[in-house]
Amino acid sequence: MERLGTGIGWRPEIADAVERMPGIDWVEAVAENVCPGHLPESLRRLRERGVTVVPHGVSLGLGGADRPDNARLAALAERVEALGSPLVTEHIAFVRAGGALTATPHLEAGHLLPVPRTRDALDVLCENVRIAQEALPVPLAVENIAALISWPGEEMTEGQFLYELADRTGVRLLIDVANLHTNHVNRAEDPAKALAELPLEAIAYVHVAGGFERDGVWHDSHAHPVPRPVLDILTDLASHVSPPGVLLERDENFPEPAELERELGAIRRALEAGAVERVKAEVRSAGTALAVRRAETGPTAPLNSGAPEKATGPRCEAAGALAQRKADRPDAEAAAGRHDGAGRGDEDGAVGAARGALGLPHPGGDGARQRVGLAQAALLSALVAGTPVPEGFDRVRVGVQARALAAKRADVVAKVAPELPEILGADYRTAFLAYAQTQPMTDGYRRDALTFAEHLLSAGRPGDTAVRRELREWWLERSGPSPRSRRPVRRLARATRKVLLRR
Repeated sequence: MERLGTGIGWRPEIADAVERMPGIDWVEAVAENVCPGHLPESLRRLRERGVTVVPHGVSLGLGGADRPDNARLAALAERVEALGSPLVTEHIAFVRAGGALTATPHLEAGHLLPVPRTRDALDVLCENVRIAQEALPVPLAVENIAALISWPGEEMTEGQFLYELADRTGVRLLIDVANLHTNHVNRAEDPAKALAELPLEAIAYVHVAGGFERDGVWHDSHAHPVPRPVLDILTDLASHVSPPGVLLERDENFPEPAELERELGAIRRALEAGAVERVKAEVRSAGTALAVRRAETGPTAPLNSGAPEKATGPRCEAAGALAQRKADRPDAEAAAGRHDGAGRGDEDGAVGAARGALGLPHPGGDGARQRVGLAQAALLSALVAGTPVPEGFDRVRVGVQARALAAKRADVVAKVAPELPEILGADYRTAFLAYAQTQPMTDGYRRDALTFAEHLLSAGRPGDTAVRRELREWWLERSGPSPRSRRPVRRLARATRKVLLRR
């Protein structure tokens, strides 16, 4: 894997600061925020200086029940080409649900939601990853995500799920240590255990970010300083393997450049501490191996005689444990998964195992897609449409996630349509959150902004006539196929032409 070094997430708000920061080897840009034909000048200058730019996608929904959308894959590939990137990254998540596969309304989450760690979900994810790999011009790496909620009936730990995914598809992993910390707080998952189960040799790079805790729930905000527990997980990871790259993520509430540089310094020190522990472990392992050999062959035996030394140490022990776990399971269950014959056709264990080992879809794979799709649609509907919480979920946590989704939706709409908070003033947020309770998002955020304005206007709101007129003008300006002319005479001519054409 190409060595990337130390990087930072490129965002327009800190573009100038990033260009001036010392020791920045590479940057990551949100793919959907980059227009291939009109690259930001800051990214152009960074590329000219030899700084690697990696596009980071957020909308493919590789963990969703549907196959990846060809248009989204083509758009992501176009950004890879425009940026000259050595790899591209996405998330192990679903971001939409419903539609033809499940005969339920199409819903958009506007956020990364966790996939269930089940054999069905793994089969679907593996096929989706393979489709993406074939469509993209460079290697793909996928990221573990943070979660507020847990799926009932999960069959694997996070480490096991990621191991199987990488083993069956050859996909690289983008490990977010902040997300491991989030899942430790929210789901009582041990980050050290997750690291021990991961195929560390598959790591493409590592994310580091900050967040905050409220009422026992950790929110992965990317808007706060990196806390010590996240740095400790990074040190633990670096004590097992030297990651090809590490990147600091910050999406909002940007501090002064000097503070970002201090955080980057803390990340480098955490990596150095892990490297020291890794070297110590290697020295201890080498000394132990030498002592064992001398005990077996005698003190006068040549050091380079006999069979090669067996590698030992924490990383090798973890790899050995993984190999043993795979060997201990029946072939069909280990490679292909077992679901009491559901969706697997009449294949015997050997054929099913071969399919799983090669990452090939199983006969009846759409049955797995439908099962995953129905489960995801039920959860997303509870989160954004107010339907009952599916059985087995923590209702309190689902409520926390639902409120978080609505708050994020309000924030993003305010960014893509900044005129709305200006027009509505202090009433914007209250009005939007009330709208979000009954109107789930079915398309992107720009369409959501227009639908929100339509919702208010159809209800005769806002009450202030002047504000309502201004909101109506904004909606008319953006809802048509082309911008409205500012000249009243031209608008009158267009209206007259439409009337005449109807006759």
